[in-house]
Order: sequence, then structure tokens, then C-alpha cells
Amino acid sequence: MGEMLYQGKVKQVWSTDDPDLLEFRFTNQISVFDQIIPSLIPRKGETLNRTTAHWFKLVEAAGICGTHLVEVNAPDRCLVRKVEVIKEPGMVPRDAEWVFVPLEFIIRHYLAGSAWRRFQRGDIDPAVLGIEGEATYGMKLPNPLVEVTTKFEAYDRFVDREEALAISNITDEEFDSIVRAALAVDEIIETEAAKNGLIHVDGKKEFALGPGRKVVLVDTFGTLDEDRWWDAEAYAEGECVELSKEFVRQHYVDTGHQAALQEARDTGGQDPPIPALPQSVIDETAALYASMYERLTSETF
Repeated sequence: MGEMLYQGKVKQVWSTDDPDLLEFRFTNQISVFDQIIPSLIPRKGETLNRTTAHWFKLVEAAGICGTHLVEVNAPDRCLVRKVEVIKEPGMVPRDAEWVFVPLEFIIRHYLAGSAWRRFQRGDIDPAVLGIEGEATYGMKLPNPLVEVTTKFEAYDRFVDREEALAISNITDEEFDSIVRAALAVDEIIETEAAKNGLIHVDGKKEFALGPGRKVVLVDTFGTLDEDRWWDAEAYAEGECVELSKEFVRQHYVDTGHQAALQEARDTGGQDPPIPALPQSVIDETAALYASMYERLTSETF
């Protein structure tokens, strides 16, 4: 009988009878602004589990890298190979195997989201993006932008290559191998998503080093929670239609909760509790996650 080892915003990690295996249990919770909404989205956890498993199988079939997926043992659960997590920066041994790399790799194919906001502030040089001339929201980048953020800090923080290597204590060659794997995974995602009229805008991935220090893809990716998607037909007409939980965020903007939350955080106050969602938004969100599962995997939900 297992015990819960970790409770995240949308996922629980449980031990199993096998010390080398863990069980991921995906909940129907949804979060925005780092707050868990007190409303459940029917079968949301199932879509996350099944979508990620779909990508894992394609990655393994293509021979890009290893993955930690062992088995989908229930619609909203899967068994994964356990990896050691060392939270102290720079303390991952250079000879460790089945060890988590304490970095998050973000691959951006279009200028959107936080990258656009940072670009507008002047925090990202146009040369870094390979842009010449005027930049516009939603434009496709000449080459994918690879960014790295920290793990295990209060808030994710962008770091350069030098600091990323220091935090993770991996070699230059291992770092480059991870980046190559992330880019190759995105090529698969882009191809599959395009079959059903989707554009893969950006997404984040996490990795471990397995036997022989080979790259292993871990956790969840390629879902509505980790990645950004646009409708290809609308994009061709000049519109970036977000196919994510963005409209849930917008609900809280419209009701004034986001403004109150931001004011509390800016002034050092306590976060106001986030209200439950109206049933209409719950239904719309559940329908989106179900329909996007089908568009991403070409399988029936």
C-alpha cells in the first residue's frame, strides 16, 4: 500500500510496493495565479495523464531519448521510474544515475506570453530572438528560443547557461544533449498538432539523467497546463486564439479578483481567497480539455 509523498497543484506523487517506481495521480484541480481554484474540472486529470503518455510513447518510438513512463495503470494515473531529486544547488553528483536535473527547459517558437512582455520591457534583446526590424506579438521566431529557469525556488527564475550548469552540476555536453532532445520532442509535437489545425507556440519540459547519464524525459509536458496552443486557421487570419486555461484567468480578471490579488502581493498583504468558478466556466473548461486531447492525440476521449 503506497503513501502520498507529494501534493502539487494538480498532481499527487505516491510510493508503490516497488522502491524504484512511483505512481502519479492526476487530480481534477485547476490553478491560476499560483492559487488552486476551489472547483473541480471533470476528467481534467485524465486528459493530462493520457496526453502526456501519448507524447512519451511517440518520443520513445522515435528514439529521441528515454522517458520515465512505465505504464498507464488507470485513466488518471501512471507508473513512472523513480528519479532521485536533490534540491541543493550544485550538489547533484557528476556520476549519479536516475537523478533529476534541477532545471526547467522552455522552448519558444513564437513571440508570445512572458517572452513578449519581457521583450516590450527591453529585457530580451531582439538579437537574441534573431529578429530584424519590427517585432509583433505572435510572430514566428526565426529559430526556437531556448530558455532555462530554476527549480525549487519560491518563483521560477530565468538563468543563463553558466548559472544553469552551476545549479545542476551537469557537463556542457549533457546540457547540450538535453537541449537537442527538447527541440526534437517539439518537432514531434508540432507535426502531430498540425494534423488537427493546432500551432504549438511554446512549452516547458523537465529531464533526468538515467543509465550511463543518458537523457531521460520526465514529468508532464505537451498539455494545456504546460504548453501554449493556438488555432492554426485563426492564426492564418491574423488572430492568436488561445486554446488553454487562459479564459479561466480572464474570468478572474473580469471579476476583479486578479487586481485584488496583485494589490495584496504588491503591498505585502495576504492573498485573498480565490472564489469558485461558475458552472458555465467549469463546463466550458472541461469541454476544452476534452476537445484538445482529441486534437493533440487524434484519439477519441
